[in-house]
Formats: sequence, structure tokens, C-alpha cells
Amino acid sequence: MADTVTKTITADILERDAQHHTGLWQPDVVFVRGEGVNLWDAEGKHYLDCMAGIAVASVGHANERLANAISEQARKLIVCPQNLGNDVRADLTDKLFQFVPKPLNRVFFASSGSEINEAALKWARAATGRSKFVAAKRGFSGRTMGSLSLTWEKKYREPFEPMRYETTFIRYNDVDELAEAITDETAAVFLEPVQGEGGIHPATQEFLEAARALTHERGALLIFDEVQSGAGRTGTFLASENYGIVPDMTTMAKGLGGGVPIGALLMTDEVAAAMPKGGHGTTFGGNPLAAAAALAVLEEFETRDLLNHVKDVGHHLRKGILELNHPLIRDVRGVGLMIGVELKKKVAPYVAALRDAGVLTINAGATVIRLVPPLIISKAEADEVVKRLKHALETA
Repeated sequence: MADTVTKTITADILERDAQHHTGLWQPDVVFVRGEGVNLWDAEGKHYLDCMAGIAVASVGHANERLANAISEQARKLIVCPQNLGNDVRADLTDKLFQFVPKPLNRVFFASSGSEINEAALKWARAATGRSKFVAAKRGFSGRTMGSLSLTWEKKYREPFEPMRYETTFIRYNDVDELAEAITDETAAVFLEPVQGEGGIHPATQEFLEAARALTHERGALLIFDEVQSGAGRTGTFLASENYGIVPDMTTMAKGLGGGVPIGALLMTDEVAAAMPKGGHGTTFGGNPLAAAAALAVLEEFETRDLLNHVKDVGHHLRKGILELNHPLIRDVRGVGLMIGVELKKKVAPYVAALRDAGVLTINAGATVIRLVPPLIISKAEADEVVKRLKHALETA
């Protein structure tokens, strides 16, 4: 009887949701509670969350420090735009630039990755006076009309062409194509140091060094899209730190707020000064509630030594998957806790089998299972993920 009642609750929630949602998705599960790396659905089933809202729940679900920060700030002040000063936003900025390498020294806050990538496009045009961009095949930088210009996947772009910004797409990690694409009309080269949606492909050292040198030489800007790879996901605060290369701008979102919407555009003094007064703005960006959340996330990084933890557990998880030596696995790649398991078949049945086995994941292209768990995942939990992955590969 209890199961019947619980399942009726699930069906009721989905039915009510379907009456008014757009139809873009057809959910068949309802999640109602989380704690750390754990999720529970409306039927009481337990899952290990290796999706984390697509690399968002960086410090885990129901994190005490984060929850307290949000609650306390909500009782003080929620709204305060960036044209007015705010104490918690100033605290966040102070803490943020303890993690960010120079010469990145300025920040503009917004509410999402797409929105912050849109801001980067405008700043690049303002700083260079140019209007064209270079981006990578397999790259993903959002689905709003501006950021969509930088997103490679044709199914996202083609229904809405012509695009707002003219973009030349090059093969990722191809230095020759990069050199050919950058012209005196190029405002910026826009790259993910680790491609997320495109299959978890890390950049080569040579490729990013060439991007930095060529943009300097030809008067273009270098922008790193770290919406997914930033905020500690790779074991350094920014993935670009693994390469020792600092761009003119970096975009961040996802894990920075631990689940509360926030985006940050980091830039040099010179780039920041190029935007005319009033040339850009946002209603919700930098609001005190989001700032308090991001500040709590950064404090978790410090007090729990999360960056070193990510390196350690990420290595452990990749090693465990490799040691399966499973005939279906073509490759295991990534950095830190941004891991792609490429299969020799399409992954949809295996993602479904993993969910049935109590591991929530998402794909990164047709043949890659993406593992982006909360950064607090333990080695024991990682071992359990490997065990259930093996089961899913053998039963799907």
C-alpha cells in the first residue's frame, strides 16, 4: 500500500507539471531531497548523484554552510543591483580574487552561464572594435541568441540562423586551423579549456599556448569559457591554471553558487575599462543572496581543502574505471571530477541502466557518459559508482 501511495504522489506531480510545461522535456522521475552526494526520489529510492545539476551542486546537496548563508542573507537583504554598493557582494569579490590569478582583476556578475557569455561577447566587441569570433567544434557556450553563435552543435543553431555573431569554428586542439582562423577582424577566440557538452575533451598545452600567443600577436582577445570547468571542478579553481595560461576574460557560473544561480565574468583592468558607462547591465546579477551563496562555496573550498580533494578523488575515480578494463569502454578522460567515459556504443541505454542502479549521470555527446559529481564525493562513494557502472555496462 505504501508503494502505491508513493507512486501515486510521483504520478500526480508529473501530471500537474505536464499540464503547463513547454514539452521540451518529458521527466519520469521526481527528486524531493538531497544530502551530500545523495538524492532521493518521491518513491524513496536512493541515488548517488554524479550529475549534480550538470556540475552545479559543487559542495553537495543540503550543505549546511550554504543553507545557513542563504537563510541568514534572505532575512537581511535579497536585492541590491550592482550600481549600488553591498557588503556581502564586496566580501565575495575579496574572497573570489584570492582564488583568481592576475591579471584578471575585475568582475561582472550575472545569473547564468549563457548570460555571462553574452556579456563576454559584448566586452570583446567594446575592447577591440571588431565583430567576429573564433570558437571550437564540439564547443558549447549556451543557447541564448548571442551565446548560440559560439555553440557548435547544429541542432541548437540551425533552427535560429542567421546567427547574431559571425563565428569561425575550428577543430579543437588544431593549432594550424586556429592560426588560419584568427584575422584582423577577430574580436576574440572563445575556448573551453576542457570541453564539457562536447565529450569531456581537455585542451592540449600546445593549443592553449598557441591561442594565447596568436591573440596577443593579432590584436584579438582570448576568452576561456569555464562555466562548467571552473569553480574547482578540475582540482584548480580555474581549469586554465593547469596550463599556466591566463586569458583576457574568463566566464564562470554553475558550481560557483553551489546551486544558487550566479555567473561571473572575470577580466583584466584594460578590458573592463573598454565598456562605455551604461553599456551593459543586469537586474539580478550580483544580488546579495547569490553573493552570500558563492561566498559560502568559496569558504567550503578553503575549510575543506576541496581543490586537493578533487585532484585526489578524481584520480581515484578515473583509475577505478580504467581498472574495469571493460570491452565496451573506449576511453576514460578528463581532469579532476570532470570525467568522460567514452563507450563503443551510444550511451543512452547505459545512462538509463545507471539510473536504475541508483547512479544519476548525463551524457556528453552520443557516446560519452559524463561524471560530474559534487566535489565532496568520497573515495568510498566513488568506488560504489565504479561498481554500479560495471553492473550497468553488463546489464543494459
